[in-house]
Amino acid sequence: MVEELKAEARRQGLWNLFLPDSEYGAGLTNLQYAPLAEIMGRSPQLAPTVTNCAAPDTGNMEVLTQFGDERQRKQWLEPLLAGEIRSAFAMTEPEVASSDATNITTRIERDGDEYVITGRKWYISGAMHPDCNIMIVMGKTDPDGEDIRRQQSMVLVPRDTPGVTIKRAMQVFGYEDHYHGGHAEVIFDHARVPVSNLVGEEGGGFAIAQARLGPGASTTACG
Repeated sequence: MVEELKAEARRQGLWNLFLPDSEYGAGLTNLQYAPLAEIMGRSPQLAPTVTNCAAPDTGNMEVLTQFGDERQRKQWLEPLLAGEIRSAFAMTEPEVASSDATNITTRIERDGDEYVITGRKWYISGAMHPDCNIMIVMGKTDPDGEDIRRQQSMVLVPRDTPGVTIKRAMQVFGYEDHYHGGHAEVIFDHARVPVSNLVGEEGGGFAIAQARLGPGASTTACG
């Protein structure tokens, strides 16, 4: 049923509504999209999925559209735009006030042609979805940098990367949350990815996070 509804949404142009005017999106502004997100938010288990406007994929697609390179867009953005895979966004951590992303402690250390990711994330939306193939992970590449807003970077980490463990489902208001794949605690134990999986530039993670989270705050009903 869901796949049939997704096909119908695409036929009617009700697909990727969250993306502004570009080769990928429907050409709506945030102001135009916001009331549509409110309407779709009345059916949170169905409407966002069948229109491909479900969090956290919406924000991740925005990141890859704005900051991803050609290979990253080909490998990850295009399948997300087509609704073929799902994704997760890994920023929030325990024991620190993650609403200020300068506090995160996950390390992203360069080792030759690879980054080594070590840390613990939780309330990671989408990580438990069976179709989640990729995570955008935020960590510190330069923890001693003078500018605390240039210490962080983002890297693309496939969920099946050795060293990545989806430890458990998290509870939201006392219940396990299963909307769009639920929230999870995720452990990164020396997980390795190619340096080419860096999103944007080293030290650009904080700015990318602001670009991702700012517009999304006005349309959280759907994505």
